[in-house]
Amino acid sequence: MRGSNVCSVLPSLVLLWVGVAAAQKASSWKTLSGDAPAIIAKGGFSGLFPDSSEYAYRFALIASSPDTILYCDVRLTKDGLGICLPDIKMENCTNIPDFYAQGKKSYLVNGVPMTGWFSVDYNGTELGQVSLKQSIYSRTPRFDPSFFPILAVEDVQSKFKPPGIWLNVQHDSFYSQFNLSMMNYIISVSKRVVANYISSPEVSFLTSILGRVSNKTNLVFRFLDETTLEPSTNRTYGSMLKNLTFVKTFASGILVPKHYIWPVSPDNYLQPYTSVVDDAHKAGLEIYAADFANDFTLSYNHSYDPLAEYLSFIDNGAFSVDGVLTDFPVTPSEAIGCFTNLNKSISDHGKPLIISHNGASGDYPGCTDLAYQKAVDNGADVIDCPVQVTKDGIPICMSSINLMDDTTVARSQFASQTAVIKDIQSVLGVFTFNLTWDDIVKNLRPKISTPFISFKLDRNPRYRNAGNFMRLSDFLDFTKDKDISGIMISVEHAAFVAAELGFDMVDAVVKALDIAGYNNQTTQKVMIQSTNSSVLVKFKQQTKYDIVYMVDEEVRDAAPSSLADIKKFADAVSVDTSSIFPESRHFTTYQTDLVQSLQTAGLSVYVYTLMNEFVAQPYDFFSDATAQINAYVKGAGVDGIITDFPATARRYKLNTCMNMGNNTPSFMAPAHPGDLLQLISKPAQPPALAPMPLLTGSDVAEPPLPPARTNNGTAPAHSRASRTHALTTHIPILVTLAMLCACRPLF
Repeated sequence: MRGSNVCSVLPSLVLLWVGVAAAQKASSWKTLSGDAPAIIAKGGFSGLFPDSSEYAYRFALIASSPDTILYCDVRLTKDGLGICLPDIKMENCTNIPDFYAQGKKSYLVNGVPMTGWFSVDYNGTELGQVSLKQSIYSRTPRFDPSFFPILAVEDVQSKFKPPGIWLNVQHDSFYSQFNLSMMNYIISVSKRVVANYISSPEVSFLTSILGRVSNKTNLVFRFLDETTLEPSTNRTYGSMLKNLTFVKTFASGILVPKHYIWPVSPDNYLQPYTSVVDDAHKAGLEIYAADFANDFTLSYNHSYDPLAEYLSFIDNGAFSVDGVLTDFPVTPSEAIGCFTNLNKSISDHGKPLIISHNGASGDYPGCTDLAYQKAVDNGADVIDCPVQVTKDGIPICMSSINLMDDTTVARSQFASQTAVIKDIQSVLGVFTFNLTWDDIVKNLRPKISTPFISFKLDRNPRYRNAGNFMRLSDFLDFTKDKDISGIMISVEHAAFVAAELGFDMVDAVVKALDIAGYNNQTTQKVMIQSTNSSVLVKFKQQTKYDIVYMVDEEVRDAAPSSLADIKKFADAVSVDTSSIFPESRHFTTYQTDLVQSLQTAGLSVYVYTLMNEFVAQPYDFFSDATAQINAYVKGAGVDGIITDFPATARRYKLNTCMNMGNNTPSFMAPAHPGDLLQLISKPAQPPALAPMPLLTGSDVAEPPLPPARTNNGTAPAHSRASRTHALTTHIPILVTLAMLCACRPLF
């Protein structure tokens, strides 16, 4: 009874996800039947809710393709009841130790000793008070305090009436030790429940039910790891893969780990795909791929983009699997319904603008030739150069004024030049103005950004130090003949550089743009971005370029005074993701009025910084970078997105569901902020957010930029920057060693 509240909580989500099935593709699929691949929701939407729970099953049907199949791992209780549990050891997926503290037992499971709580020791009544919980500890446990009763197999059909049910049976011989027959149970339940698929990794079990269940039920042989022995034949699954004609004698399909199809190298890069899909189809077997989860580490080739991974299995031009088994059924729904057979040759620089963040910095070290070329190749509309200045007065593209962030300076002879310059930042650094251009290009290498290295999410480690640094002049030469709509030049710390180094960054950028001919062309627009209004005012006075004011704090809205001030010098505003969808403990709470206020004032709105890594997205976006983009574009209505991964954003603009209006499929409806919070019981709710501030006129207004003390392009010998460095040259060696360790790649 305690689980019945799910029906009263979910209606708002039903309204959110209302839509129609994806349009059928004109061309046939490369599946065995020629139909679209099946989407099998493992335990429902188990990437978010406890596997096999009522929330998980209901949400899978709401948020995914309308033909999504619900998957149940069948276990037997002491009294022969079939229940859905993702793990044979119940303590991994339920709170059973809270009720039966002395219930731990040890058994042999397929010859392997296991200790824990097992369903065979309890009858259905005894398990009635036990609740399911999240079985993957890296996922949020906030839904666990809600009561999720263990569901019987019959419940899956009667409660949810899904378009299809997949029953998976493992450890058949284990149950026989307790005078329980999984074969008899499956034969019996199949008379009450329409099972579209029954899978098992045991040959003997599938042969025992062959011809004894409905002829509409597909029997699927599940392959485990290649080196594991199949219990009834005592052969490894790897060797059985070579004899699919034998498998065809008792099954109509096979279910394989995805690495059987796309193997990965020890350092997690894709290797050439195998022939297993073609082999299965030649043998007349459908082939399903398992182990898909958006919040597991993907091959680096997929750039943390789960949609890209699904497309590699269903839309690669060579083959398509017949279905995917997934913890996040919304993403394959997107892939199959909206992202296959895309016309990638279309050149469209309309809204939303795709603005690179240091080039394609998710794939290569930022602000290098490789990152910029990748951004262009991946369809960025605007590529960016954050300008810094060297000791010899050369403007360069570098995402940070601190070389510790972007280069290998910590492992160079310049590591001893670390300093703290409070006007810039409170941490130690070696700054671009400490080194000449020659010092940088001859002694340092770029370093790829790793914003989530604490989660062991590295970026493209084979290329972590690849590419070449670029001066602003190099960047402008590079962009001239590229298929982009414009460039964005970002300028920060201009007041410090002028007052302390005697270098006028505004004049330097204007001069470089003039030399490159950008002041006399209309093909590509120039955007100038800064968090300092004083910088932008000066650019506004000297040029006709588009001006973008970046708000570097979280705000809920902009006061009329700030809007009036911004309108005096800016054409657009860049805002942080959380200023649109505030978050509490990784859940969005509501949508602010900021975008509407800015756009009503005639200002375009760009959101920064979108990243593909699943830890960068609130749970509301299902660990799916495409769902996040969709929320900001369709939900919030932003005019552009600033991203480390332009390829993901470009593909989003090409999707075939982009302009379907009221006919947009449910899985492409933008997530509504705060809806997931409604499903969390009150004791588990994340803390309420403190009110975010308004952006006011005083936040925007700044005194004019100070004049540069010198114009010779070099830092004065006795500038404050030099004095600060002089006071810190005796930093203890332990500090330097600590910095070196911090900058060393973890793996």
